[in-house]
Amino acid sequence: MRLNLKAKQENTYDAIVVGSGISGGWAAKELTEKGLKTLMLERGRQVEHIKDYPTHSTPHWELPYNNQVPPEELKHYEKQNRTGYTIRQSSKHWWVKDTEHPYTEVKRFDWMRGYHVGGRSIMWGRQSYRLSEMDFEANAKEGIAVDWPIRYNDIAPWYDYVERHIGVNGINEGLPQLPDGQFLPAMEYNCVEKEIKKRIESKFNDRMMTMGRSANLTANHKGRTQCQYRNMCMQGCPYSAYFSTQSSTLPPAMATGNLTLRPDSIVTEILYDPETQKATGVRIMDAETREFKEYYAKIVFLNASTVGSTWILLNSTEHFSDGMGNASGELGHNMMDHHLGVGAWGIFEGFEDVYHHGRRPNGIYIPRFRNMGGATNQPNFIRGYGYQGGASRNGWKKSVAELSIGEDLKKEVNEPGPWEFGMGGFGEWLPYHENKMALTTDVLDKFGLPTVVFDVAAFENEYNMRDDMADSAAEILEAAGLKNVQKWKDDPNPGLGIHEMGTARMGRDPKTSVLNKWNQVHEVQNVFVTDGACMTSAACQNPSLTYMALTARAANHAVEELKKGNL
Repeated sequence: MRLNLKAKQENTYDAIVVGSGISGGWAAKELTEKGLKTLMLERGRQVEHIKDYPTHSTPHWELPYNNQVPPEELKHYEKQNRTGYTIRQSSKHWWVKDTEHPYTEVKRFDWMRGYHVGGRSIMWGRQSYRLSEMDFEANAKEGIAVDWPIRYNDIAPWYDYVERHIGVNGINEGLPQLPDGQFLPAMEYNCVEKEIKKRIESKFNDRMMTMGRSANLTANHKGRTQCQYRNMCMQGCPYSAYFSTQSSTLPPAMATGNLTLRPDSIVTEILYDPETQKATGVRIMDAETREFKEYYAKIVFLNASTVGSTWILLNSTEHFSDGMGNASGELGHNMMDHHLGVGAWGIFEGFEDVYHHGRRPNGIYIPRFRNMGGATNQPNFIRGYGYQGGASRNGWKKSVAELSIGEDLKKEVNEPGPWEFGMGGFGEWLPYHENKMALTTDVLDKFGLPTVVFDVAAFENEYNMRDDMADSAAEILEAAGLKNVQKWKDDPNPGLGIHEMGTARMGRDPKTSVLNKWNQVHEVQNVFVTDGACMTSAACQNPSLTYMALTARAANHAVEELKKGNL
């Protein structure tokens, strides 16, 4: 009995953070800096900053097979390769093998995953935008799903706090739909982008173009070196020039002496005491030994990604037949992404004697201009979209991580062709109860654990919006004087935005939501979920900055409640 008591004591912390990606890193930083002894559990392998970025400075032409992966090896990455840019020699080590981590699609769902310390913070597109007041109000005003339990003013100071730490470059534009932030100097437009910006803003009074707001440093910041304009971000940055867990949140967390990081630790369920109605810790499977272990804490932060966190809640069935936090029946439902793969491009005549310098890891942004009142309101869809893109002499899609299709070497070494300008839309996906994930034991992963079944689709609102996204992109480019303007519109496959959200949504009423306004599970208030699972609506902006701000806000609340004895 003494041995058991000692083992439990050694495995007990003030807080447990599950996941080490964008939001998990923030949870660890905030909790440790506020004095809590914190255990961070990561299901994947250890990745040390710089040391474990094997291709961080290797040009693509020096990699085997011209950076391509042979067909025999690609068989392991059938779904991870659907993006068209992830599975390369330069980056394949970041993505899971579908043969080891299968999932089931009732309808096509492209689930892109990286299991390692840092998670997708190493590979993300770095676009960092705030949600606006109209985004937080939209559900309530339009009678869609449930109301957000917070408004912009609740999160605004936390956006400030996060931006000041991570370093976001951008331009304050004074737009209500795209709130201003605490920005480092913006990256520069090239000559064609400057000209197109002037033309767009002279032709339209409801549309403008700004530089993308990205978490790449344009000046040395908090001990990190500014961006070197290599555009090799997905290979890992040896300069710490973009936000990742390894570069930005893990170092200060470790510096407190309060953090214990345990990789290769697959959290399988949350432990619960029905007498206190609180979580007591988590159970893990050691990924190397396959042994089960238990760890204990006063609070648990779930930051395992939208699907990962909801998987853990759904799999916590010892005291909850339908999963922990599922009294509303909404756990696993309301899955959202951003729908993309639609836009236009054209040829810009002029500036043939000019070329762009460097490899800017960022593009332009055209903020939302639809359904904002008055003449902007559309008859056949609600909400809106923004565009990302840029100008270059061939290969404009390189500016947008989610649109890049991997330029081949032959094209890259050709003489420059004409200037091209392209823009791809990112549209808001509404939260539908029908769009859901569930667990099945019919298909198991390599650890013998249940896997996910996705049943997610676009509906009429998304399809109508996509028609407008393509038409408006062409209209903008033609008004700006581009030639040979061509539209494109692919199928809106969920998952390809890599912005999955909403499966454990926040809300005001425990009968219709999983989390409260502080990201606490309604029925188990010492469990917090602050990754994409918590989102009540998607807006059209890239969401990671919002995850970081909500995490910092929730961690502050958790510590305050601990001090008051409420948790």
